[in-house]
Amino acid sequence: MEFSNLKPVISSLLMPLAFLPFVGLLGLVLAATRRRLGWVLSMSAFCALWALSCQGTAVSLAQNVLPQYAPVTLSQLKAAQVQAIIVLGGGLYPQAPEYGAAQPSQSTAARLRYGIWLAKQSGLPVAFSGGSGWAADPTLKIFEADVAARVALEDYGFTLRWVENQSRDTAENAQHMAPLLARDGVLRVALVTDALHMPRAVAEFERTSLVIVPAPTRYVLPNRSAVLQWLPSTDGIADTTRVMHEALGLAASSLR
Repeated sequence: MEFSNLKPVISSLLMPLAFLPFVGLLGLVLAATRRRLGWVLSMSAFCALWALSCQGTAVSLAQNVLPQYAPVTLSQLKAAQVQAIIVLGGGLYPQAPEYGAAQPSQSTAARLRYGIWLAKQSGLPVAFSGGSGWAADPTLKIFEADVAARVALEDYGFTLRWVENQSRDTAENAQHMAPLLARDGVLRVALVTDALHMPRAVAEFERTSLVIVPAPTRYVLPNRSAVLQWLPSTDGIADTTRVMHEALGLAASSLR
């Protein structure tokens, strides 16, 4: 098996919802023979899981663990002589029975909407990069870029200029998009992806011939009251998991 096929498994095992319960169970097992160590491990895992499930923790980690990119402005696009906008895929719902066809995931839909909004504001053409990720079911044969092109036309009346549907991860997004755009003389691009994903995306695209202007969306910002942001929530654990996933991916990218 190719190592890249194991990336989703390894990444999932290192995330809080898998790793911390394992530590907690290990502590309970150890408590039978080494009572103090066992209970320290179990309580530490419980406290860590509580903290990482809070929206306040997610916001703090997002702002301090990963490099920050400010929202892009139209004047920045003009000053940088940007020629096109690249939108990166962020997953899809391969089965959406209510629509009768595959749909972009929440992340992909937000990126696509923002990319099209930027395009309508600036008059720039849009490229979309995304195939079938390493974690996707290989039997479904559904690709993010194809779904995005259909949704862009149906929902926004907008036609994507370039559609790249072979990429399986961020590194391949960069590797496939650079030569595709270079054939049309495009070298300066605005890159649209989640604010959390932007550091890793920039690192990969800067390895190509493209000149990148980051255009992040979907920031992790406070959205709860002072009390509720420190109580566990599904939003909190989802966002902290995203932050940790991106920090892990950025570290792995820097080692290549």
